[in-house]
Amino acid sequence: MTTVNDILEFMEAIAPMALKMPWDNAGLLCGSRTTPVTKILVALDPFEHVCDEAADWGAQLIVTHHPLIFDPQRAITDNNPVGRSILTLCRNGISAINAHTNLDQAEGGINDIFAQILGLNNIETICENDMQLLRCGEIKEQPLDSFLATVKEKLHCEGLRYCDGGKPVRKVAVGGGSCGGELYQAVRAGCDTFVTADVKYNQFWDAKDAGLNIIDAGHFCTENPVCAYLVEKIRAAFPDVEVKISETHADCIKYY
Repeated sequence: MTTVNDILEFMEAIAPMALKMPWDNAGLLCGSRTTPVTKILVALDPFEHVCDEAADWGAQLIVTHHPLIFDPQRAITDNNPVGRSILTLCRNGISAINAHTNLDQAEGGINDIFAQILGLNNIETICENDMQLLRCGEIKEQPLDSFLATVKEKLHCEGLRYCDGGKPVRKVAVGGGSCGGELYQAVRAGCDTFVTADVKYNQFWDAKDAGLNIIDAGHFCTENPVCAYLVEKIRAAFPDVEVKISETHADCIKYY
């Protein structure tokens, strides 16, 4: 019988904890290692509706990218979403595992998937300051407008924010989630374009000044593709376990 600990060890094999950033929270954040597992629900986030879905489906485990508990909790009550999520999991005997920044940096993880989805070739890891977060690769030279259309289509974005750095697109860096602060890594790697999310106002100006095209494709859209990857990997390793992507979780950000 597969247990939570079996899944935890597998997740730590594909996303080693040594890659986790010091401020991060990853691993088994709720539940018991000894719980038998027959059903696993995978989602980008362990939000309340995902926990409810897992309980309704009869899952014993949720596997997510983002952590169930990020900031320290002084109390677990039903007065806030995190507390309600934890209480739902505990009432239903459901454990929660996540791989966050360790999965961002891992070979084959978030950012390798991101680069592959955008059709980049000769994908490499940009290594700086003991981090191996960003990926870069090449694409057939094209106008920025053409590449914007590709990004929107491939990531299923409702909209994009971007700044034109004044160059055609040829060498592209990617960083799923909030990687706007790493834009100078992309510049130093010789990239003309950087696709990420949660870009701040001043970071758009910094990119423009550096001659870098920067595209904000949204946190959800840049990271959610990892869910299909996790389902595929877990199914292959544990054929006796039912694994599926959440059917209720989607991006809450809309465009008017």
